[in-house]
Amino acid sequence: MGKRVSVRRLNDPLAAGEKFTDTVGVLASWDEGVLLITRKSGETVRIAESSLVAGKVVPGAPARRRGPSASYEELAHVSTRAWRPVESEMLGAWELRAASGFTRRANSVLPLGDPGMPLPDALDVVRRWYGERGLPAYVQTATGAEGTQELLCAELERLGWVREVSAEMWIGALAPVADRGEDAGVVLSREADEAWLARYQRKGVSEVALKVLGSGPSVWFATVPGAGGGAPAAIGRCVVDGRWAGFAAVEVDPALRRQGLATRVMTALARRALDEGASAAWLQVEAENVGAREMYAGMGFGAHHSYHHYRSA
Repeated sequence: MGKRVSVRRLNDPLAAGEKFTDTVGVLASWDEGVLLITRKSGETVRIAESSLVAGKVVPGAPARRRGPSASYEELAHVSTRAWRPVESEMLGAWELRAASGFTRRANSVLPLGDPGMPLPDALDVVRRWYGERGLPAYVQTATGAEGTQELLCAELERLGWVREVSAEMWIGALAPVADRGEDAGVVLSREADEAWLARYQRKGVSEVALKVLGSGPSVWFATVPGAGGGAPAAIGRCVVDGRWAGFAAVEVDPALRRQGLATRVMTALARRALDEGASAAWLQVEAENVGAREMYAGMGFGAHHSYHHYRSA
């Protein structure tokens, strides 16, 4: 239980295809003849004990081929410092975060340890806390790296919580990003001004949202001005925190995509982060955003872990 395993099971003999299926993930439970294994993606696979052919425990954290070394807990702390809620409260080692509903990250529980009470009781506290603020109750979890929360994911699903959103945390060395090319025409600022917000995908940004956007140890906003004084051609945000630089909100005018504007924005932000002593970088990307994933992979980024938001049913 709780170990990363590789399990081989026999498929239905009447079904077409391969005779066996292999599943790799964390063994979340083994009860009443059924195994639950949580894959790196966060998907939970149910396997009948009667179909088992073989299984073994495998190393929990395969060696990374490139990029900086980092633990899940370190990245969780760095990423939450870069996107602070306007209100938070600790429940044991869980942080309850709220920001009037502006993004799930700022309005979800970050469970980095023991809440100090049984899980069902802790979830009752979570529901009440968010209910008092008129918000849905979310818990942010992670899978796919050493120290992530496959067992918690399985328990949340068993208790009826629903996984709504999943994405990935990617990391990489900062210098290659800074060396990608030119940063001509990119304007850096400490504040998200009206021009920057005109390109930001979330419209009608409130005072609460501005507080979240401006939160972090050292925050920079990048803008490529648009033609004729219109909305910017591209924007980006970076938070420098010790050795880490976190990139977010890299957005380009749809009519100007694939012209290198996103690269210019990230190059400018990376050079500023290097000046402040950072050496590693992180960002979050959705699985469906194929273009962004290709660009980030070309810059040397690679997936570290997946993260998920579970909502109370």
